[in-house]
Amino acid sequence: MSHMSESAEERWAGWGDPAAAVSLPPSIAALLEALGVRPAAPSVDVADVRVPESRLPDEVRQALAAVVGAANVLTGPEARARHGGGKSTADLVRQRAGDAAGAPDAVIYPGGHDEVVAVLRACTERRIAVVPFGGGTSVVGGVGPSLSGRPRIALDLRRLDRLVELDEVSRTATFEAGVRAPRAEEILAARGFTLGHVPQSYEYASLGGFAATRSSGQASAGYGRFDDMVVALTVATPVGTVHTGRAPASAAGPDLRQLFLGSEGALGVVTSLTVRLRPQPVSRRYEGWRFESFEAGALAVRRLAQDGPRPAVVRLSDEYESALGPAAGGCLLVLGYDDGTDADAVLAADGGTALGPEPGQRWAAERFAAPYLRDALLDAGAYAETLETAAFWSRLPALYAQVRAALLDSLDRALVLCHISHVYETGASLYFTVVVAQGDDPVGAWQRAKARASDAILAAGGTISHHHGVGTEHRDWYAREIGPLGVDALRAVKAVLDPQGIMNPEVLIPD
Repeated sequence: MSHMSESAEERWAGWGDPAAAVSLPPSIAALLEALGVRPAAPSVDVADVRVPESRLPDEVRQALAAVVGAANVLTGPEARARHGGGKSTADLVRQRAGDAAGAPDAVIYPGGHDEVVAVLRACTERRIAVVPFGGGTSVVGGVGPSLSGRPRIALDLRRLDRLVELDEVSRTATFEAGVRAPRAEEILAARGFTLGHVPQSYEYASLGGFAATRSSGQASAGYGRFDDMVVALTVATPVGTVHTGRAPASAAGPDLRQLFLGSEGALGVVTSLTVRLRPQPVSRRYEGWRFESFEAGALAVRRLAQDGPRPAVVRLSDEYESALGPAAGGCLLVLGYDDGTDADAVLAADGGTALGPEPGQRWAAERFAAPYLRDALLDAGAYAETLETAAFWSRLPALYAQVRAALLDSLDRALVLCHISHVYETGASLYFTVVVAQGDDPVGAWQRAKARASDAILAAGGTISHHHGVGTEHRDWYAREIGPLGVDALRAVKAVLDPQGIMNPEVLIPD
């Protein structure tokens, strides 16, 4: 099977299907005007982007073509430009301006595990950097430009798109890593199963990408994080293959799955993974509740997380985010149930007011719309970006206040919204959205603001990332989070698995 045509790609310098583009609601347009936002310049078409000449030597191109076939080695400008970054707002701003300086020197489409191993061997011998590429949805610089100056290829895994095995007795399925999430759910639904993993990137992200970034889906309260779902991995490294996970649980030393889950391609390439399955729910329903304050709503959510009943979806917006929706003051809590018992008695006892199914149904209908709305905000001249973290329940109020203050103090007339999107018995995540005028240096302004917010996250006892990953943007704060000895341990592992340092060399592990 040859690679997919470039015409099947996402929108250039934007998100998703161009036909699904949205316009700004009048209320948001009026808010942007109050913030001093002015329309941005039109986006440059992908055919007109500035792509540097490929630095890949002819001999290397021929060696790679011998492995995957000449049709699966692309050095044309459009294919390279589309693999030069992820989907952060900074990535989109650069792309909209026609800047593809970070494009790889070639895009390689291997057709299976053995071809991945052979590509890595060839690149190791020639010290060519390799960036594994799934759905390309990273928002933290996970597939961005190299700073090392060495030639670099994007290893696009879309041809690894097969179901290997479905074990209905054990309720597990083994997929190749390039399978996109909607396709996996389609395959599983036909057999009566589901993964239950639906992050906002669901429409385009791959299963291998979920594993490499320790993704968390919107129904994580009921189904768990993606790393909870993975029971086995096959990983191609520059020095050979690692197989992990041969039983549902084991006391045979440290669990090497955890070494590769979240490794973001810095240690190797996940080529296949076995995941546990759940039966398709008999019923699915959503509802909304209103609380007087974020603090009161968080208390109710904590009770559900710790004592139950726990819905599959739990999403509590603060007063500022709720004000953009249908709630009349206070904070909106959206719950989603896949079967299960409702939590009405607990929520009412904690001061919640039932709003009926409509707010939850609206959220469910619009839950993939936010990236499309961001494109419309960019067109309007706004810079819209997100950051997320997590902490134990006792630390969550201070974390919320300090990160919000850091963002407001470092940005001029910014709109800062927040919601709790994932809950655990011991804590929860906070997901911040920031909207501000682009100004003369939108990327630089956001980088400075995010640096202050990241400092605040660590100071308040939060983690630098709950589900977006580390990439290049969080790398320095991740090093502070795990400490010098933790960094040295990662470097030692990388030295064994990737002795020439070719695997996604800019991410995760500081130089």
